[in-house]
Amino acid sequence: MKIQKVLERLLQLHPKSEPSTLSRIKRLLKNLNSPENKIDNVVQVVGTNGKHSFCVSFREIIEKAGYTCNLNISPSLRKFNERYYFSGKYISDEDLYNLLTEVEKKNDNQSISFHEVITAAWILHASRNKSDINIVEAGALFRLDSSNVFKKNLCSVVMPIGIDHRDFLKEGTIDEIIYEKCSHLLNESKIFISQQKKDVLEKIKKNTSNNTSKKYIFGEDYNYKKNDISFIYKDKIGEMNLPLPNLLGDFQISNVSTAIAAARNINKFKVDEIHIKKAITKIRSEGRLQNITRGKIRQYVSENNQIIIDGAHNPLAAYEIKKYLENLSKEKKIFMILGMMVNKEHKKFIQIFKDKIHSVTAVNIPNQINFIDKEKLSIISQSCGIPSKTANSIEEAFKNIANENENAIILCTGSLYFAAEILNLN
Repeated sequence: MKIQKVLERLLQLHPKSEPSTLSRIKRLLKNLNSPENKIDNVVQVVGTNGKHSFCVSFREIIEKAGYTCNLNISPSLRKFNERYYFSGKYISDEDLYNLLTEVEKKNDNQSISFHEVITAAWILHASRNKSDINIVEAGALFRLDSSNVFKKNLCSVVMPIGIDHRDFLKEGTIDEIIYEKCSHLLNESKIFISQQKKDVLEKIKKNTSNNTSKKYIFGEDYNYKKNDISFIYKDKIGEMNLPLPNLLGDFQISNVSTAIAAARNINKFKVDEIHIKKAITKIRSEGRLQNITRGKIRQYVSENNQIIIDGAHNPLAAYEIKKYLENLSKEKKIFMILGMMVNKEHKKFIQIFKDKIHSVTAVNIPNQINFIDKEKLSIISQSCGIPSKTANSIEEAFKNIANENENAIILCTGSLYFAAEILNLN
């Protein structure tokens, strides 16, 4: 409860009308005695999708090789502490409270965004809790993101880029998004570019053409080929036959491959095939194509209903989810429970699932403010040619679907915040 009160105060420090800038976090970091300059071996991760999967995969590999990691991610799912990982464990409630209040006091009630102040807090704690590697996931964009305060790094990682967060941009084109994410990656380092759509990759290459960092590009410098029970990873170091990661969806093999490429090609650390084999079967990534096989929400459905949760919230992610659904049983109907935030491309997201799902049940996202109303979401679904209705709660949505079809697959998607609420309910 104490932590929640601090977070609520921090949310009030920044008028949303103020433009994005790095000046506020740089001012706060200076007042904190510049902790960003005391952190070594930073891995900065940008992109639209797959950032979290890369981060947890890379961390698992590095830790299996015997090194320690600090990790900063956003958003968290079930508990705010998930954003703050230091040397093998998440920060305790007591340490988090003390850290946030210390930074709040140093900020002295000056205007600063929530994301900026909590990033500054993570940087401060990481500077005091030294690890071999510090993994930092960028926010919505990167050029003016609070994670863009380091003067040097081990590498930058560019995960798949697509259209999202247009409300932060002037035009919202893919060119503008690539510019925001890639134009200010650090020079004289290494850049790992994950699997991208062909036109996006060409734009990334053009955008980073003057960057002096060494580039490692999926499809050119590293690649993979999937078999039924394994996959072959290959780069210029050599080839490995690896077990499939314990993450659902072929796109996750691509994300894991980028983590492997980074781990193998950062010369400062020794990572071998044994470490990688052990790591990729232990990766945990909640809210990303997660099967719910037990827990409280199972009481609302039949034992034959399969429940899948994924926090996908943009068209690029929707395409990947659709690919995964195509590999499921053709005999089972797929029902979608959908909750989305108001600033997303709702119609473009939903229409990707046309002819793949039986119906949509739209719900409001609990404990959030900026969600799109379920009635509006249902109307959008219907305009995509998908039968749709609403439910007053997540529980009611599950019950209604189970009553209609006891053998259905139930896909819950549309937002990481929505995924988090389902996991907390469970």
